[in-house]
Amino acid sequence: MTPTRLFSTPDSTAGSFRPELPYGEVCAIHQPNLFPRLSTLAKLYAADYWIVLDDVQFARRDYQHRTRLASLDDSRQTQWLSVATHLPHGRSTSIRGARLAEPCRCRRRVGQLLADHYRRSVYWPPFKRRLEPLLARFQSTDRLADITELSTHLLLEEVGWPGRVLHSSDLFARGGRSQRLADLAWLTGATTYLCGTGGMRYLEPAAFQAHSIKVLPFRTPASGIWGSAREVSAVRALMLAGPTAVRLELETLKAHVLAGDPARSSGAARSCLEFGSCG
Repeated sequence: MTPTRLFSTPDSTAGSFRPELPYGEVCAIHQPNLFPRLSTLAKLYAADYWIVLDDVQFARRDYQHRTRLASLDDSRQTQWLSVATHLPHGRSTSIRGARLAEPCRCRRRVGQLLADHYRRSVYWPPFKRRLEPLLARFQSTDRLADITELSTHLLLEEVGWPGRVLHSSDLFARGGRSQRLADLAWLTGATTYLCGTGGMRYLEPAAFQAHSIKVLPFRTPASGIWGSAREVSAVRALMLAGPTAVRLELETLKAHVLAGDPARSSGAARSCLEFGSCG
């Protein structure tokens, strides 16, 4: 574990632990999602590390317990994959406090729906093997966040992400949406914070400026595999184009985003779809 020393956050009398050495320069903060969308996966991939935002309120209308699977043939043909969730403290339950209502049934549903949608893909057999530890996890935990975080890990491993993962529940940050995110980024040594299109609507740049942290907007292209990136799970892109092509797309987007260029695609996934397997 990286050594820590006691710091006080700017304009605060509360002590906070900050690493002597940063976890990385570029930080992404996001709730654990069930098999996240390609847009979310791309943002995490572009970061040196991901802070799992697990101590905020669970939201049923979000992607914390569900994802939208799309047909291999048509991204407009979709079906929700959701896991039954129990909130012990009602609407105030945090993400880490949410529980699986029927773990065994959820396990069967996750395995079956993924197979129904993607077993025709040449990339399905190896993905199915890597899916098995996640399905087994349903038998040893009733914590929703364990499953959703593991599902995100699975997709990040598919594309070879070398980063590391931290948890907001292990850190001490002040309240307030923007202030909290800024504190989390600062506490972990970030110099750049990746902010998606949703976050840019409410983010207060001053909170990050106080920490000398650059806020970098993260946007995805609108063509090729990115056309449905904000609607459906990234599993579809992986099953269509394969991990190699998707990784190249993510690397290209990462380079442009970090350079401050407009979002653009490498075209690798499109080439794979038109001319054959990329492996």
